[in-house]
Amino acid sequence: MEIFQYIVYLGMDNNLSAEAKRFKKVREEQRYTQQSFAELLGLGASTVDIERGKTKVPGYAVMQLLKQFQINPLWLFGESFKQYITVNGADVSPKVITLNEDNTDAIVLVNQKAAAGYPHNIQDVDWYQTLPVFNLPLPQYRNATYRGFQVEGDSMLPNIRPNDWVLGRAVSNVVEASDDRIYIVVLHDSVLVKKLHKLSDPSKIKLISFNEEYLPIEVNVAEIQELWQVNSKLTFGLDEPTNSNLLMQLQKSMEELKGQITKIK
Repeated sequence: MEIFQYIVYLGMDNNLSAEAKRFKKVREEQRYTQQSFAELLGLGASTVDIERGKTKVPGYAVMQLLKQFQINPLWLFGESFKQYITVNGADVSPKVITLNEDNTDAIVLVNQKAAAGYPHNIQDVDWYQTLPVFNLPLPQYRNATYRGFQVEGDSMLPNIRPNDWVLGRAVSNVVEASDDRIYIVVLHDSVLVKKLHKLSDPSKIKLISFNEEYLPIEVNVAEIQELWQVNSKLTFGLDEPTNSNLLMQLQKSMEELKGQITKIK
């Protein structure tokens, strides 16, 4: 009996319209339940009927999908292969791309000093030509655009130290970003390296530091100029401090603690 029901279910699913399948895909990608997604889009109690193909997606819900998740209406109804379109400042793709002589992407390096001016020169082709570039002949760096930024400050300790370099892969749309991954976030006045977390309000995101002394901050998606997902880092000075130095410091602290206890006695 269970096998028969499973086969019937597959058959029913194959007969579903592109609209029903893709609507369900969006809901699952955004991690909503059928009830919470219906409430968000103003669809009543649940999205069950739409996902079963019994009810069409109403126009106002299509507009909400476009507004909140940048879902292309043509894609939703099976008329396009492009799932996302740019609205409300959600386009965070690189404004300038630097190519090698063989037309492959070169990795531009932005040090701390250059990072201060990066948001204001983000579309200045001549300014980019003053920055150093390099290439990594590794498969992880193919078929995408990467950029390197030098980290300033201690907000990402202990994972990322001051003066470390982080390499990020270009993200074209905020919708493509994943929760709890580290990103280089280029705002209109600064460049931040933070862990990203999406909010129930899709017009905003939360940026989180690893260093607990720094509180999370919320930014409007419209304020983001570029977004780069960090996939690697370059760290220097790995021999400082060494394990032996740490052990000596620990032993010294223990001796001082013993001395204080002796005095109390």
